[in-house]
Amino acid sequence: MLTYNVSGKNRNKTQYLYECIKADIRSGVLKAGDKLPSKRSFAVHIGVSAITVENAYAMLEEEGYIEARARSGFYVRDMQLPADFGKYRGSAANERDTGKPEGQEKTDKGFQIRYLKDDENTVSDEREIPQGMVKIMRQLLSERPEILLEKMPHMGCAALRNTIADYLKRYRGMNVQPANVIVGSGAEYLYGMLVQLFGRDMTFGIEYPSYEKIELVYKANGALTEHLKMGNDGILSKELAASKATVLHVSPYHSYPTGITASASKRYEYLSWAESRNGFLIEDDFDSEFAFLRKPIEPMFSMDNNDRVIYMNTFSKSIAPSIRVAYMVLPDRLMDRYAQHLGFYSCPVPVFDQYILSEYIKNGMFERHLNRIRRKLQETKA
Repeated sequence: MLTYNVSGKNRNKTQYLYECIKADIRSGVLKAGDKLPSKRSFAVHIGVSAITVENAYAMLEEEGYIEARARSGFYVRDMQLPADFGKYRGSAANERDTGKPEGQEKTDKGFQIRYLKDDENTVSDEREIPQGMVKIMRQLLSERPEILLEKMPHMGCAALRNTIADYLKRYRGMNVQPANVIVGSGAEYLYGMLVQLFGRDMTFGIEYPSYEKIELVYKANGALTEHLKMGNDGILSKELAASKATVLHVSPYHSYPTGITASASKRYEYLSWAESRNGFLIEDDFDSEFAFLRKPIEPMFSMDNNDRVIYMNTFSKSIAPSIRVAYMVLPDRLMDRYAQHLGFYSCPVPVFDQYILSEYIKNGMFERHLNRIRRKLQETKA
């Protein structure tokens, strides 16, 4: 259906709609014999009243650009326009919300749409397909279709937040209140939220080297970052002492790309650093599910007695990159700040996706999936 951006202050919507349609007829976007949308459906589509569309059509019909056919609708008339009219670019046409850069209309000579193609290697042959997820989807649609119409809670659906809290207690030994769990569309989204939570005047200390997107997202959101060099046990003590940062982003277990795991001593050093500076730690625990033959190291969140640790993890790593769901657990001391500064945000993860993931974890399918992945990885390393 035709789409025009008719919004704007001090704009006569009838006149503007008339100009847009006329420009498309004169440029050849709308050709002789093309049927225009019905007045009612067109009005709903572009967000104007039906009388606005009716008046615009009347003006076009009066000037001879369109004609009404009994019990059929409005059609573009054969204008017999000169060949050079294909170059016409009215100001109204250029302002339309078409999604194309100005000067790249469909009638430009030589212009062709260059369709995008997904990368061929986005799916690995070694990735384990999550078993049972399709069954959960069908079951939810069959038994609880009303969830598709639920209003999106700001911090995520209660069902998923409850399930995450239970999972963290069972698998990571963490005492977490569901009210402190915030769901987001991938870890990068949550990185950006943390910049807004702390403010752009904060300096974020990051492991060096580290996952490059951490720094890219922080900088894109206007935050200052500081590289802190890694030793064999985590960030070097002299780097921590000299740092000007007040927020430290670390991956204590199997930091990427070095693979370094911080000892208990180093993790306590991180906690002492945060307390001494009245700062905070972001514990990025993205790889803990793939610990071999033993449970992963105790999370700093559980070691912390001063509410200084933000725990973060993602299902994009443990299930599949297409599962754009991550979560963070805020300490109590940050909950009021979050509610005050970011509580207006709606959770960007669709409700249906959250219910699927909740059932997948609650039914034990997620842990069985992880066990299959661990066995495959062990066989590969053997």
